[in-house]
Amino acid sequence: MGGWAIAVHGGAGVDPNLPKERQEEAKQLLTRCLNLGISALQSNLPAIDVVELVVSELETDPIFNSGRGSALTEKGTVEMEASIMDGPGRRCGAVSGITTVKNPISLARLVMEKSPHSYLAFSGAEEFARRQGVELVDNEYFITEDNVGMLKLAKEANSILFDYRIPTVGLGTCGAGAAATDSPLQMNGLPISVYAPETVGCVVVDREGRCAAGTSTGGLMNKMTGRIGDSPLIGAGTYACGGCGVSCTGEGEAIIRSTLAREVAAVMEYKGLGLQEAVDYVIKERLDEGKAGLIAVSSKGEVACGFNCTGMFRGCATEDGFMEVAIWE
Repeated sequence: MGGWAIAVHGGAGVDPNLPKERQEEAKQLLTRCLNLGISALQSNLPAIDVVELVVSELETDPIFNSGRGSALTEKGTVEMEASIMDGPGRRCGAVSGITTVKNPISLARLVMEKSPHSYLAFSGAEEFARRQGVELVDNEYFITEDNVGMLKLAKEANSILFDYRIPTVGLGTCGAGAAATDSPLQMNGLPISVYAPETVGCVVVDREGRCAAGTSTGGLMNKMTGRIGDSPLIGAGTYACGGCGVSCTGEGEAIIRSTLAREVAAVMEYKGLGLQEAVDYVIKERLDEGKAGLIAVSSKGEVACGFNCTGMFRGCATEDGFMEVAIWE
């Protein structure tokens, strides 16, 4: 075994004009979450517990698009989704359409451990949450003033906005408020704006070589009610097995088409690639026209990341003392 390793992400596709203070806020949150995970791993907490702990922390802070601070649907509400997977036995749990559960990642884990199913959604997931006694809040808890403003901009542009964190000042210069027809990117043939969603995720391998992964998001700003992205889909946004753990972020529809997270494990298993080689391969060969990024760990204690867009909020650490928090290449 190569010791423990951990990586976190706060989304791929970062506005190059994002103000420095917002960049620093994001990096401080990633650093705090990394340190939380490091302390847990040093205390020999299992990988699956560390993933839930770290993603819950990310969901509680409104900086990224998960839990409090989630992107708003076309109706101005929040519909969250999350998944978690434990490499040993490839157990998994996922939820979608969550509107009142404070920490969707914890509900996903309960689906894995306390239900006979792997995936619950909308009213069924909410009813399961009530039966399990998880902490519930009003939907308004998740809605922030920033997001209300960005939804208004998205509706005025008749577009889906990927990066709802672009400040309202100077939108014309960075493009988030441009008309949908001006966008060079498309999702399923329809124009979208140029920035990617700030989904959060965490991957961990512990000292026993056990890998786990978790991903959580509010989805796309101005998304259709009922839209489900890649984050709760096992094999697309999240995957963990005996060899690795992977969490993805970016253009959900492209990630779904390419089953991106599972592809990392597959090329390691079937092509014999190392972790970073596998990450580089799937980012280059499996995304077609899509823009995305991912973080990954291996059972050997390795950590890797990759993306094909402007940047990715990310951080990683290993037991041998390596630690990095970054946004750009």
